[in-house]
Amino acid sequence: MSSERYQQHFTVSWDQLHRDVRQLSRELVERDFQGIIAITRGGLIPAALIARELNVRLIDTVCIKSYERQDQGGLEVLKGVDHDGEGWLLVDDLVDTGKTARAVRDMLPRAHFVTVYAKPEGRPLVDQYLTEVGQNCWIQFPWDMGVAYVEPLADQIKK
Repeated sequence: MSSERYQQHFTVSWDQLHRDVRQLSRELVERDFQGIIAITRGGLIPAALIARELNVRLIDTVCIKSYERQDQGGLEVLKGVDHDGEGWLLVDDLVDTGKTARAVRDMLPRAHFVTVYAKPEGRPLVDQYLTEVGQNCWIQFPWDMGVAYVEPLADQIKK
C-alpha cells in the first residue's frame, strides 16, 4: 500500500488528541482494568493519558512495526506479552486496515481493545473507538509534526 491511497488528510493537534482521549476515557471510567497495554509507537501517548484518567498504574507494551512513513509493509513483532489480555485494556491511536489489530487480537484475545480513531476496514476488530475517519484519509498525528515559521503571503509573492 502506498501513499497514493490517501486522498484526504486529517490533522490532529495535541489539544484535539487530549480532548479525544479524555472523551474515550469517560466511556471507560466505570470499568476496572488491572493494567493497560499500549501498542507502540502510536498507542503510547493515548495509553499514558488514559492511564492518568483511569488512575491505572500498571502499563505494558506490545511493540509492532508495520508502517514506514505512509507505506504499510509487513508486520514485525518486536515485543509481545506473556498473557491473553484478561482484565487488560489494549490501546492504540488508530485502527487502519486491521493488519496490526489482527496480530494483536491473536496475541491478546481477552483484552478490551480501544483506539482513538478507526477506519472502516479495521473498525470491526476493536471493542471501542471514539472517531471514525475514511479509509482514504491519512491522519497526521501531532508527534509527526513540528511548528514552523510561515512567511506572510505578501513577502512570498515579492520573491
